[in-house]
Amino acid sequence: MKRSSKLSIALHVLGHMAVKPDEPFTSEQMASFAATNPVVIRRTLGQLREAGLVTSGRGKSGGWKLARAPESISIADVYRGLDERLYVGNKGGDENPAHCAIEIGLAGAIQGGLERAEVAFQSAIEGTSLADLAAALQR
Repeated sequence: MKRSSKLSIALHVLGHMAVKPDEPFTSEQMASFAATNPVVIRRTLGQLREAGLVTSGRGKSGGWKLARAPESISIADVYRGLDERLYVGNKGGDENPAHCAIEIGLAGAIQGGLERAEVAFQSAIEGTSLADLAAALQR
């Protein structure tokens, strides 16, 4: 199973943004924070802009900013804004077609447990805000 790093990248840069919530950050600045490419930052934050968690502006005073106060944005909000899931499973690719009996059996055997784990995970991260991340960064 391929694991996405979008959540890690997003939380990393949002943590920096939460330390200075009134300061706009460029994609290039945030890419240096997360040791990635600015395009990755723009794609990731673009999803969060659609979810209403960040804003972006162009020009000399432009950049990315939090759309709300850091204490009002939970890690779960970010997770949902990125449309992340603990386990996505096979979507019927060529290597393991969806009509494969093993794939169908596996999905049936673990789906309920994964759904319960997903609910528990989101509940666990709901209580941690970007302000909490910023406080940890400042220690």
